[in-house]
Amino acid sequence: MTTKLPQVNIYTDGACKGNPGPGGYGTLLIYQGHQRELSGGFRKTTNNRMEILAVIEGLKALKFPCAVTVYSDSKYVVDAMEQGWVKRWQKNGWKRNKNEPALNPDLWAEMLNLCNQHQVKFSWVKGHAGHVENEYCDQLAVAASLQDDLPPDVMYEKTVG
Repeated sequence: MTTKLPQVNIYTDGACKGNPGPGGYGTLLIYQGHQRELSGGFRKTTNNRMEILAVIEGLKALKFPCAVTVYSDSKYVVDAMEQGWVKRWQKNGWKRNKNEPALNPDLWAEMLNLCNQHQVKFSWVKGHAGHVENEYCDQLAVAASLQDDLPPDVMYEKTVG
């Protein structure tokens, strides 16, 4: 007997004022007409870290296995996952090639772990092109990056000093 998994759409975006600089993420989950938004930020981080974290936070919010479509305007995130780059980096000890380390291995490892708990596919959407959910996630991410007293992105600050 096959059980059909609940279908959830997750829309994500990251923002950074400066790169690195204060950053934020915005995530919108939609399931059977219900919506949940998530956002947060850090005092010093990168745009790519916020793009990845937006996906992670969306997947962490799921309480049981789901069939998930993640919509992101980040080619970095979508291509890294859909083309298998991240699994190859992990297999190679978080190296992109013999001499170049993969960036953000802490977040990629967490994303891979979460993706193993669900059926996840990634879909790219053009950013700042009127896509309603993407624009909304961008607003959430920017607002989060502008908050006072943002916490540190500990793993980022530890690796860059």
